[in-house]
Amino acid sequence: MTSPSAAAVDCLRISVTDRCDLRCIYCLPREQERAAPEPTDASTCRLSLESIATLVDFLRSRFGLRAVRLTGGEPLTQPDILDWIGRLAKTGIEDLALTTNGQRLADLAIPLRKAGLHRVNISLDSLDPQRYARLTRGGRLDRTLAGIEAACTAGFRKVRLNTVVLRGENEIEVCDLLEFALARGLEIRFLELMAIGCAAPHHAQWFVASDEVRERLRTRWRLTPLNGTGQEDGRSGGSAQPVSFPTIQTTFAINGGTGRVGFISPESRPFCAGCRRLRLTANGVLLGCLMHREGVPVAHCLANGSRPDFAAIAEAVNAALRSKPAMRTRHSPRLMAAIGG
Repeated sequence: MTSPSAAAVDCLRISVTDRCDLRCIYCLPREQERAAPEPTDASTCRLSLESIATLVDFLRSRFGLRAVRLTGGEPLTQPDILDWIGRLAKTGIEDLALTTNGQRLADLAIPLRKAGLHRVNISLDSLDPQRYARLTRGGRLDRTLAGIEAACTAGFRKVRLNTVVLRGENEIEVCDLLEFALARGLEIRFLELMAIGCAAPHHAQWFVASDEVRERLRTRWRLTPLNGTGQEDGRSGGSAQPVSFPTIQTTFAINGGTGRVGFISPESRPFCAGCRRLRLTANGVLLGCLMHREGVPVAHCLANGSRPDFAAIAEAVNAALRSKPAMRTRHSPRLMAAIGG
């Protein structure tokens, strides 16, 4: 059963690359350099930056697109990432964000901001160097911490931390991680693990519900809910109004002050019914849901000689929207890096 097409796209997550410089235990197998090709497009066609900008422009004008988030793999491994930011910023998109593991961010934070990036989300699953290295299979905590500090001074609209909580690994650190974020005036979001790719066989063992995380935090802080819809905020250029996406995140104030903590709970509180997001894989496939095994190829519509086939693009977008499930499947064998994790 699928939900009816809403003919609107709030957010497009673009996988810049399926390569990553880390091998987080819930994301990529130890031995793979990159994610496997999409099953719907054996040619693994890579879209040009100009083609992607064309798609963003089209979605903004025809489907009301307000936000673009660049993901990977790790987007900062892309040599021309500053060109990506600069070109997409020229589309006039309200909210341009990037998700990174932070390993390369110290040197790139200021150039990214100058290129036009509005916001940055940084993955931080541990504050213990040895645990961080184990979870990421070789990542250096000091590099990510340096990236966080650089981002805090670069002038972004918002810097946010993301933590995937894993039982037996880092759930004992959630209070320390919140303390770290509050000390720097940052919002941190705790994410429930999804049964995707190499995390699927360990999901029952590693899964920690958001309610349990909140109970741990309440031993040290008073949490006051700020919204009942799970609003995700991102300031739009020159506007006092936030760009809001329904039902993805529940946000709480800390001790009645300005500190914030967010929870993304796709397992215990699925937000499929309000989802108006699409994903574009690194090889040009539109996905209506990250749990889908197949998507809608769009590369051929964008690379149609000198002029894109806008009618075919609209048909592909509507097909991806129609494919959005009323309730997603619970498991997917595909690697997160292959679908823009």
